[in-house]
Amino acid sequence: MTRVAAVDCGTNSIRLLVADCDPATGELVELERRMTIVRLGQGVDRTGRLAPEALERTFAACREYAAVIKEHGAERLRFVATSASRDAENRDEFVRGVLDILGVEPEVITGGQEAEFSFTGATKELGGRADLTKPYLVVDIGGGSTEFVVGDERVRAARSVDVGCVRMTERHLVHEGVVSDPPTAAQIAAIRADIEAALDLAEETVPLREAHTLVGLAGSVTTVSAIAQNLPEYDSAAIHHSRVSRDRVREITEWLLRSTHAERAAVPSMHPGRVDVIAAGALVLLSIMERTGAEDVVVSEHDILDGIGWSLV
Repeated sequence: MTRVAAVDCGTNSIRLLVADCDPATGELVELERRMTIVRLGQGVDRTGRLAPEALERTFAACREYAAVIKEHGAERLRFVATSASRDAENRDEFVRGVLDILGVEPEVITGGQEAEFSFTGATKELGGRADLTKPYLVVDIGGGSTEFVVGDERVRAARSVDVGCVRMTERHLVHEGVVSDPPTAAQIAAIRADIEAALDLAEETVPLREAHTLVGLAGSVTTVSAIAQNLPEYDSAAIHHSRVSRDRVREITEWLLRSTHAERAAVPSMHPGRVDVIAAGALVLLSIMERTGAEDVVVSEHDILDGIGWSLV
C-alpha cells in the first residue's frame, strides 16, 4: 500500500482524499475525504480574474488540508486545479499561494486530463458489475465545466465543455448580484440553449449515444440522488452507486427550478453552498439524459479525486 493525498480544486469546491492504494489488487482504502465550498470561480466568467476573497477562502481550506495530510503521513501529494484556474488571468497568484501552503505546485490540467482522471476514479470498481454494461459514459458536472468521457477499460473519447452549475447560474440567473428566486422561463430557456450548444460540441468528438451505462459524478448529481432518496442528511454510502431514473431527475429538476431559496435550503441533504447553483446543475444532468436517451444514471462518489490518487501509484 502507498499512502497518497489528492486535492481537487474546482470552480465551486475544493476536496481532499487521503487513501492507501494497492496497484496490484486495485484496492483503494479511504482514510479521509473532505469537501469545502470555496467558490473559487466567483465572477471569473464575467471578470476573467480570481477574486481576492475567493482566493482567501481557498487558501484557508488549503491550510486546513495541510494539517490533515501531515497528520496522516501521506507519502505523495498531488494538487490538481480545474476550470476556474484555467480561465483566470491571475492564476499565478493562486499557484504561489498553494505552493507556499502545501509545498506542491497546483497542476492546472486540461479538460482532457480532467476527463481521464474522472473516468479512472469512477469506473475502476465497476468492472465486476454484471448489471452495468459497457461502454460507460462518465459525466462530471462541475462548477465551471462538464467533462464527457466514453470508454470501457480505457478512455475512447473525451471532451470538456464550459457548462457547469456555477457558470450557468452566474451567467443567466444573477442580476445586480442577486440570484433569481425562482428563475423566469426566459432565464431557464437561456441556460437550456447553452447546455444544448455544449452537448452539440461534445458530440463532435464523443459518441454520447453509444454508451450503455451513464455514470454521473460531482455535487449536482449526488445531491439529486440524495433528494431522490429523501435522505434525512447527506449520506455518501447511500448515494454511492445509487440509480436515479430519468423521470425522477426531471421531477426533481422541475421542482428545483420553481422553488425558492428558502425551500431549497430546507432540503436536509442540501449543502448550503449548493442552494443557489443546484437547479442549474440538475438541468445539465437532465439535458444529458434526454440527449443520450439514458433511462437512469448511476451515481458515483468516486471521481476525479480517486483518479488523481491512482495516478500517484
